Amino acid sequence: MADVTPDPFAPVQLGPVRLRNRIIKAATSEGRSPDGRVTDDLIAFHRSFAEGGVGMTTVAYCCVSPQGASAPGQIVMDTEALPGLRRLTDAVHSAGAGISAQLGHAGVVAPKKLTGVTAVAPSRFVNPTSFAYCREIRRDEIATVIDQFGQAAQVAVDAGFDAVELHFGHLYLPSSFLSPLINRRRDEYGGDIDNRSRLVREIAHRVRDVVGDRIAVIAKLDMDDGLPGSIWIDEALRTVALLDADATLDAIELTQGSSVYRPMYLFRGDVPVREFTKVMPPLLRPGVRILGKGVMGSYPYEDLYMLPAARQFVPIMRNTELILLGGITNRDHVETGMREGFAFVAMGRALLREPDLVDKMIADGGVRSRCNHNNKCMVTVFARTHCVLDPDQRYGAAVPIAEPGRPAVSS
Repeated sequence: MADVTPDPFAPVQLGPVRLRNRIIKAATSEGRSPDGRVTDDLIAFHRSFAEGGVGMTTVAYCCVSPQGASAPGQIVMDTEALPGLRRLTDAVHSAGAGISAQLGHAGVVAPKKLTGVTAVAPSRFVNPTSFAYCREIRRDEIATVIDQFGQAAQVAVDAGFDAVELHFGHLYLPSSFLSPLINRRRDEYGGDIDNRSRLVREIAHRVRDVVGDRIAVIAKLDMDDGLPGSIWIDEALRTVALLDADATLDAIELTQGSSVYRPMYLFRGDVPVREFTKVMPPLLRPGVRILGKGVMGSYPYEDLYMLPAARQFVPIMRNTELILLGGITNRDHVETGMREGFAFVAMGRALLREPDLVDKMIADGGVRSRCNHNNKCMVTVFARTHCVLDPDQRYGAAVPIAEPGRPAVSS
C-alpha cells in the first residue's frame, strides 16, 4: 500500500492495467440495452464518462447466466454478446479511459417472471419486498455458478475489457451467502463467517485462474447491508481479510445496502416515493404511496457517508487496494479518500449529473457537483437511466424496457 498520499489525477496501476487517474465511474443501472445486447445508446453513455475524464467506467450488472438476471434488458456475458461488447470497449478506449464489466448473479433478487425459474438462495427464503419464494441452492448448482463467473470473465477478456468487477454486494447471490439472516446452511458454505465467505473466495479464485494477469479483478462487497441480523462490519472485516490473504483481487470496492429491502440505505437523501408510485401498476400504487417510504427506508445524505465504515478496512489490507464509494462529489472528497488510505474513488450520481465532472475538477479544484441527491434518477432505470435535471437526457429519445426492473442506480 502507498506510504504517501497519491495524486488522484495522475496515471496509476490497477493490477496489470494502467489507468490515467484514480477516478472510477461506479456501476449504475443503465436501461440502455433493452434486448440484452449493446446498443449505440449504451456506447454513447459510457463514452461520455470517458470523454469527461474518468480513469475507468463500469458497465453495470452483466449477468453470468440468464437465470442470474435481476431486471429486463441486462446483458448476459456470452459469446453472442461479444461483437457489441467489443464495439463498446473500443469506443471507451478511443476516448482514453479503461472499462470494467460488473459480473453478477441476482440470486434472491432474480424474478421468476423474468428468468422462468424459481430464484435461488443459500437457504429457503422469502424476499420481503416481492414476497417471492427462493429455494435453497444445491451443492452442484454452487459449482455451476462458480463456473459461470469464470466463463463470464473469459468473455470480458475476449471483449477487450480492462477489468471485471465481481458483484459480492447488495444481497445478490454471493452476498447472500455472507448474510447470517439468509444463509442458514449446515454444510461448508454455512455456519461461521469463514464458511459463509467460502463462495466469494472460490469465485474470486476461479476468475483469477481464468483471466490471469490479462485484466484486473475487482470485487464489490458490502460492509453492512442495513438489515438487522444480516451483514455488519465485524464479519465483513473478516471476509475482506480472507480475500486479501488469498491475493486473488486487485481491489475491493466497499459498499453498503441491499436490493432486498430499504434500498435507500445505499443511496441516502430524498426518497422518490411519488416517482416510484407513477411507474407501478395501478393496483399497487396506493400501497406504494402509503408504505413506500417505510419499505425503501429514509436516511439523510451526508458527503462521504460511507467513509466512517470504510476506514475500518484500511489497516487490514496487505495485498489488495481499496476503492471508496459514497457521497464523493468534488475534489476535496477525492483527496480525502487518498489521505485516508484508499487507492481509488468511485462516483455514481455525481457523474450521472455531469459526465465531465472529473475534467472540471482537474481544471478547477473548487468546482462543486450539481447533483442535489433528489434520487429521481433511481426511477429512470425503468426506461433509460438519466439525471432528471439534465435537459438533454430528460427529453432525449428513450429506449423503453418491457417492464419495471429493480430500482437501483448504483448497482
